[in-house]
Amino acid sequence: MNPFSFGTCLRDMIQAIRACKTAAEERAVVRKECAAIRASINEDDQDYRHRNLAKLMFIQMLGYPTHFGQMECLKLIASAGFPEKRIGYLGLMLLLDERQEVLMLVTNSLKQDLNHSNQYIVGLALCALGNICSAEMARDLAPEVERLLQFRDPNIRKKATLCTIRIIKKVPDLAENFINCAASLLKEKHHGVLITGVQLCADLCKVSSEALEYFRKKCTEGLVRTLRDIVNSPYSPEYDISGITDPYLHIRLLKLLRILGQGDADASDRMTDILAQVATKTESNKNAGNAILYECVETIMSIEDDGGLRVLAVNILGKFLFNRDNNIRYVALNMLMRATTLDAQAVQRHRATILDCVKDSDASIRKRALELLYMLVNENNVKPLIKELIEYLEVSDQEFKGDLTAKICSLVEKKQLLHTTHLIWFSSEKTWYIDQMLKVLSEAGNFVKDEVWHVLIVVISNASDLHGYTVRALYRAFLTSTEQETLVRVAVWCIGEYGDMLVNNVGMLDIEDPIIVTECDAVDAVEVAIKRHTSDLTTKAMALIALLKLSSRFPSYSERIKGIIVQNKGNLVLELQQRSIEFNRILQKHQNIRSALVERMPVLDEVTFSGRRAGSLPTAISTSSGAPSNLPNGIAKPATAPIPDLLDLSSDDVPAPSSSGGDFLQDLLGVDLSPTSAPSGAGKPPKASTDVLLDLLSIGTSLPAQTGSFASDILSSSQDGKAPFANFNGLASLTLSANATSPANAAPMMDLLDGHGPGPQKPEENGQAYPSLVAYESSSLRVMFNFSKQPGSPQTTLIQATFTNLSSNVYNDFLFQATVPKFLQLHLDPASSNTLPASGDGSITQNLKVTNSQHRNKSLVMRVRIAYKTNNKDVLEERQINNFPQNL
Repeated sequence: MNPFSFGTCLRDMIQAIRACKTAAEERAVVRKECAAIRASINEDDQDYRHRNLAKLMFIQMLGYPTHFGQMECLKLIASAGFPEKRIGYLGLMLLLDERQEVLMLVTNSLKQDLNHSNQYIVGLALCALGNICSAEMARDLAPEVERLLQFRDPNIRKKATLCTIRIIKKVPDLAENFINCAASLLKEKHHGVLITGVQLCADLCKVSSEALEYFRKKCTEGLVRTLRDIVNSPYSPEYDISGITDPYLHIRLLKLLRILGQGDADASDRMTDILAQVATKTESNKNAGNAILYECVETIMSIEDDGGLRVLAVNILGKFLFNRDNNIRYVALNMLMRATTLDAQAVQRHRATILDCVKDSDASIRKRALELLYMLVNENNVKPLIKELIEYLEVSDQEFKGDLTAKICSLVEKKQLLHTTHLIWFSSEKTWYIDQMLKVLSEAGNFVKDEVWHVLIVVISNASDLHGYTVRALYRAFLTSTEQETLVRVAVWCIGEYGDMLVNNVGMLDIEDPIIVTECDAVDAVEVAIKRHTSDLTTKAMALIALLKLSSRFPSYSERIKGIIVQNKGNLVLELQQRSIEFNRILQKHQNIRSALVERMPVLDEVTFSGRRAGSLPTAISTSSGAPSNLPNGIAKPATAPIPDLLDLSSDDVPAPSSSGGDFLQDLLGVDLSPTSAPSGAGKPPKASTDVLLDLLSIGTSLPAQTGSFASDILSSSQDGKAPFANFNGLASLTLSANATSPANAAPMMDLLDGHGPGPQKPEENGQAYPSLVAYESSSLRVMFNFSKQPGSPQTTLIQATFTNLSSNVYNDFLFQATVPKFLQLHLDPASSNTLPASGDGSITQNLKVTNSQHRNKSLVMRVRIAYKTNNKDVLEERQINNFPQNL
């Protein structure tokens, strides 16, 4: 007898499949069984139809195709007997879904069974409809389901309620038909019907504003009364879980109250007492009680409340943080982050507990606690919190140091920006800032981002009374933490700038320990940095520049420094090789200009730099006219000095170099980056004392200006993995434009590469500076466009879009899209992040590249779409931008 004949029962087939030792054997058994089932279907064997369908359902669960048996489901559903209908409906729910066209054939059978006199058959039809109902079926069968909501049997009412939830989700227009029926379900005594009725009301409120208003006015009091009865109910073994009566119904009622109270003060006021009762009477030593308390806290945070309940809710979350269950602590931290925006003072009371969570062994809790702690920092607690975090940084896990370092640096910088903005930088505050940053660089310098140490250098350069203290502190840290790359960079820069202060112990503070450093020790430190095998290109290039500066500050070690520089003459990295050759040429042939060439860097105005980094100032900033300011290094910087005036030169028109928010070194040189008219006397010849320097830099010739500068390489660094240095074309190519009135007898250009430097370049149409554009601004979002041109490509425009959140809510899943007409080509780079912080505390940047094939004939035009999610709601904003600057 064939073991796979029509008479084989389901149990035998399952045993045969489980006895298979390989997948091939299993496929063979399934293939034979499917062949037997097909033969039975073709012969219209009614005796084994239910058995065949049961086998097909098992085969379907194994992942094999069973579409050939779909019609058998319909035949069994059309049968008169309950057993056949039960197998038929079960197969219908497993083998079909709402997208199958065959499903349309079952609508009539469902309608008949919904009106059947046997309540069990009615229950089968409701179960099937609740699982696979399509929009068409919902419209056809909604009246029958509405009638069954008033059925005498509670099980049928419960199933009809669940089926109604499916119907209103498929066809929201039918919601108004079920409002009265749903309200009547809230008075049920049967917990099964009541919990489904509460869920139906919640779904109705989500899809219908009419239903929401109806339940707020008619049902809030009843829901409060029902919840109070459950809270005060005696022990009921039928619904009891861990000593709590029906926690599932508790949670459903709290969720519905949250929907009704959100945005409505009257409804919120009616539920205040019961929420306080739930929060105080529910036990927190069992998981069921914690679930109820969490829902109660979330409801309190969502409704309109004057603050009293919120303090109670925050205290409950504070207790959650002491729970041994990591899941409870994690959800408590999440909820506390939401509570911070509503009542930060109440959350501040639990700051110590949150700080302990930062040191937790669970990585998810550590990260979430660190984010919450960052939100709690203010001017009063920033110092003790940063002290605690830095102490933990010393013992934290390696994988957590990146996140912890980023937050510490951000907190320290926020305090620094506060003082910079309010112009109340005191010496003690700068000392604190420098000390904290040195601790971070010493412990986790490899995790510090480039913009952080850029800011540190700007602050150091402005703290003229702390130059000696800073360079000595960095020297000490360098001797003990040479493996921290960022620390080495900052130390090398400071030694190059203030090496003489290090050797001569200039500016000693009372808090310092005395230290003896010789000129040889300072040169040794820079030599160690340049010879470290782990040093990258940026560090080595900065070390070379520091050596060049020390050769002027320490004349007795000039020959040794020259020998170190020459060692890189054959370096395989072209950047280092070129710097070595050019610096060696300066040391050999241009001793008379070396001291002027390697003078200390002028300071950068901190307010300007801080505002530019925050995106609050335009890219090109013109300083107002006024008297010259005396800087700490003795160089007088005129208030409106263009580039040549840095060397006390004059010219009529000086093209302003292109700049960006991160290119701050040109500001460090005290340069005005916007196009300005030259001061009076621009036609005068240059002073005789600067003739040699003029010849060195080719000033006085008619060559066009170039945007690069020798000094701008001192702090240039890599960002986002890009090459850390711009192409260093040699000092011979570092020219500044002079007007036609330059003296005819100006000395010819001195080529530092003995005639092998690059020749003059043709002028390019990229000297024009374009104003920043507010592309889009609403009450919740501002979009700024900054423009620049590629050299030699006037038809190509580079746009940096900066997005700032003006609301108090964080925007998640942030997405920017743009489209342009056919005469334009658009390329979008990935955005810097997909999360936009609230209240302007950070921004997202995204670069766009637009090529205009109708340059000078047609202006740019762009349609943008911005999508993001806030408070679990999707927001979409669109705008057409037509006000681009001309000639883009």
